[in-house]
Amino acid sequence: MKILVINGPNLNMLGIREPEIYGNTTLLNINNELLEFSKQFESVELDFFQSNLEGEIVEKIQKAMNIFDGIIINPAAYTHTSVAITDAIKAVNIPTVEVHLSNIQKREEFRKNSITSSACIGQIAGFGKNSYLAALLCLVKYLKNE
Repeated sequence: MKILVINGPNLNMLGIREPEIYGNTTLLNINNELLEFSKQFESVELDFFQSNLEGEIVEKIQKAMNIFDGIIINPAAYTHTSVAITDAIKAVNIPTVEVHLSNIQKREEFRKNSITSSACIGQIAGFGKNSYLAALLCLVKYLKNE
């Protein structure tokens, strides 16, 4: 089972950017924890991608078709603005889980609306790095029909 983990703009700055909101964990730490956590599942392979550019994220999603079984995505700021990423997720028809480190419902008003979640099977937010672990668990169970 191949799962693509996509991270959007500014997530490469984790550990530096607003630690009071996002914590001190880096994206590399999150990816390493996901790799370690994935070992409990039989035959789960993870691939990681981060970009600050909307078009690169769209292209990565499109190229995932017929290669990946599932996607975990943190669209970051594009959560609230990107029809293009939403349409790409819908076009490839790959089960996708949206994740957020912070609880977007407890943040600024504009952050409460997720455009991209409408293309996803679910959304997990507010648990810091554990949002990613929960997303992986839920996505694997979904893909196994458990």
